[in-house]
Amino acid sequence: MTERTTDRAVSQLIALVVGIVFLLVGISGFIPAVTTNYDTLAWAGHHSDALLFGLFQVSILHNIVHLAFGIAGIAMAGTIGTARAFLVGGGIVYLALWIYGLLIEQESAANFVPVNTADNWLHLGLGVVMVALGLLTWRTTAHRQGALR
Repeated sequence: MTERTTDRAVSQLIALVVGIVFLLVGISGFIPAVTTNYDTLAWAGHHSDALLFGLFQVSILHNIVHLAFGIAGIAMAGTIGTARAFLVGGGIVYLALWIYGLLIEQESAANFVPVNTADNWLHLGLGVVMVALGLLTWRTTAHRQGALR
């Protein structure tokens, strides 16, 4: 296996793993044993008191977003370009969600996803890690391709 092939496998593997994790999180949001206050799970909005792992506020819409992100990650892991686009683009989306979560009142209609403080910190971490992973695999390949010439 060449160095270039290894780099492709790394970025694609990372996107695949992230996609699978999002898919599992989305599914978990619909499992009463994993989601506390499951009987309060609402379609959307801050009135949903359901908490994934007893910590992260979720709704049906929030769970569907996780499922969609998971499917996108798995689908985009197929090529090096789309894998990196998923990591960087998805990370930017999560950083935007973090900022959104900081700016809105958690008890307002604007909190339609919904998010709480734990979600905000998770979104910051996910955003930073996803962007970093996407950029690091990009930089590594560009460096190695230059070295191979």
